[in-house]
Amino acid sequence: MMSGLEIGAVAVSLGLDAFSVAVTFGMCRKECLLGERLRLSLSFGLFQFFMPLFGFFAGARVSALFDAFDHWIVLAILGALGTKMLYEAFRRKTDEQFPDLSRGIPLLFASLATSFDALAVGFSFALLARTIFFPALVIGIVASTMTYLGVSLGHSLRRGMTFQPEVIGGIALWAVGVKIFLEGFL
Repeated sequence: MMSGLEIGAVAVSLGLDAFSVAVTFGMCRKECLLGERLRLSLSFGLFQFFMPLFGFFAGARVSALFDAFDHWIVLAILGALGTKMLYEAFRRKTDEQFPDLSRGIPLLFASLATSFDALAVGFSFALLARTIFFPALVIGIVASTMTYLGVSLGHSLRRGMTFQPEVIGGIALWAVGVKIFLEGFL
């Protein structure tokens, strides 16, 4: 059985991608309403909770299928979101509101992209014959909390910027995607 400290360390490390994306989203909103923060936090947290469960129950046989290309999927999703942010930053006028990325397909894709590592954790728990529900619950709660804090931090950072933060956001999403992509080869 893993100690609480070990579970916490895993949860925080898995929550870092969600936190990074949440900071980016927060930076790109002129107004950052409570509902937007809660939707993003809830979605990221739920995906981080369910992906280890799915990975655990799918077992080690299926993990080999995902291991071969999961980093490509994450790069494609985050790269597409980053490219869209860069395109929108250069295309629109400065007084227009950036689209709400805490809804619909962009939210689904971001939630999925930031939770692939949690799927792998679930697979590893299956290989080690460990329990999964409590660690998955902690992972989900930590990711949800980190997401909320990330959106809040990103929005606070935006106030001090005199240029369109979507440029930094788009580059940051690409950077997270490339980081995960490169980790797939290590």
